[in-house]
Amino acid sequence: MSLAVLSSRALFGLRVWPVQVEVHVGSGLPAFSIVGLPGAGVRESRERVRSALLSSGFEFPAGRITANLAPADLPKDSGRFDLPIALGVLLASGQVADARGRAPDVRHYVLAGELSLTGSIVPADAALAIALSVVRDDPQAVLIMAPAAAGAAARVPGLKVLAAGGLDEVVAHFAGQAGLPIATPARDEPVDEPPVPCLSDVRGQAAARRALELAAAGGHGLLMSGCPGVGKSMLARRLPGLLPPLSAEQALEVAAVHGLARSRLSLSRVPPFRAPHHGASMPALVGGGARPRPGEISLAHHGVLFLDELPEFGRQALEALREPLETGCVTVARAAGSCTFPARFQLVAAMNPCPCGWFGHPHPRRECRCSREAVARYRARISGPLLDRIDLHVGLGAEAAWLDAPPGEASAPIRERVRAARDRQLTRQGCLNADLDGAALDHHGAPDAEGQGLLLRAVAAWGWSARSVRRAQRVARTLADLDGGDRVEAVHMAQAIQYRPDADA
Repeated sequence: MSLAVLSSRALFGLRVWPVQVEVHVGSGLPAFSIVGLPGAGVRESRERVRSALLSSGFEFPAGRITANLAPADLPKDSGRFDLPIALGVLLASGQVADARGRAPDVRHYVLAGELSLTGSIVPADAALAIALSVVRDDPQAVLIMAPAAAGAAARVPGLKVLAAGGLDEVVAHFAGQAGLPIATPARDEPVDEPPVPCLSDVRGQAAARRALELAAAGGHGLLMSGCPGVGKSMLARRLPGLLPPLSAEQALEVAAVHGLARSRLSLSRVPPFRAPHHGASMPALVGGGARPRPGEISLAHHGVLFLDELPEFGRQALEALREPLETGCVTVARAAGSCTFPARFQLVAAMNPCPCGWFGHPHPRRECRCSREAVARYRARISGPLLDRIDLHVGLGAEAAWLDAPPGEASAPIRERVRAARDRQLTRQGCLNADLDGAALDHHGAPDAEGQGLLLRAVAAWGWSARSVRRAQRVARTLADLDGGDRVEAVHMAQAIQYRPDADA
């Protein structure tokens, strides 16, 4: 055989594309060409493949070798094409045959792995993303990867993954001499990060604790405003401890996104918590780059994104959060194409009431010296449309007697209440209250007559937009779920109205 066709995968963002690796060995002056819009990492495969073949005891054909990566208009990068190219060279030059001397059937195999100069296989990037794509495109396909990557890919249900440590093992498998072992799902690595802090560490701040429980129960966004040191960051970092563990499917999605950012391959059931610095740029938050990578909002998928010192973030970066907060995803467009990253996160933000931070502080030594214009300019750094997309707005005051206050309620019992409220929502409507919209919100979140009257008076008093009304209804529905009620009552609507930013005006 002078032509071999194998299958691999190319990545553009989180989207995985099937790629046919066609290798032809013909007569002519010795040459090795790779075509099909290869990037620098793919063009360098020629030297890695040549050395890997010789180091593994095979011959490198003395002829004209052409490797085509189809489709030709799809950009390709990374060294994951080394393994299929090397095997294609061996198949096309007749160095691999089964016991009957025939070329092996490779139609249902997908290969992804970088080769070292010694012929060993290096784990490919984004193993979980590749595995999810393979099982979706062809459930009967068999994926061959390096052992470390294969263990991660084997976590995907319904996919057969083979672990290969070197090129010679792959050749022996297709020649029928020694089969490759089936990869077993990698065990969870020992957690090397500190445990999620407990809410019992927070003394006082009853209103903020209640808002944090409400945010966890309904998946709502939360903005806390208060003087320095009142506990805003402390509260925010305890939100993941109130959330239920991720499901197996959610953990796979989170690990797949983190794999694109070259994070570790282990899975965790703890919701991710991301807290970027306020100097982060817009691409750092939403994703970007010539070869798009996920940003902080995607790394916080199914978890919490905490933006401390919210007004200090760049205006462009903050405004880029508007669409992901509504849609749960972000699309990064580039000349080579566009890719969509998941970004269904809970936004928790914190800010000071003024530039110096002491506006409204009761102690005379902490008196605010900012002018009205300075306070207005500081608060205007956050646009109205962005504030309108945050469900819960809470002000934290300084509490002089917090030292004498007993420890607050621990996270564990609160997490059980949150779990019960979420179970009610998922059973009733199939989603969290923060995602309710349209007719479903009218059906499940309609308040009683008295509550409807309160809502109409709030709309008339503050000129609320339709979005503000909908968000107040969602919060009221979550308050009713925490109380175990089937109907949104006036007391729930009254509390929900107090969490809107206009309620303090």
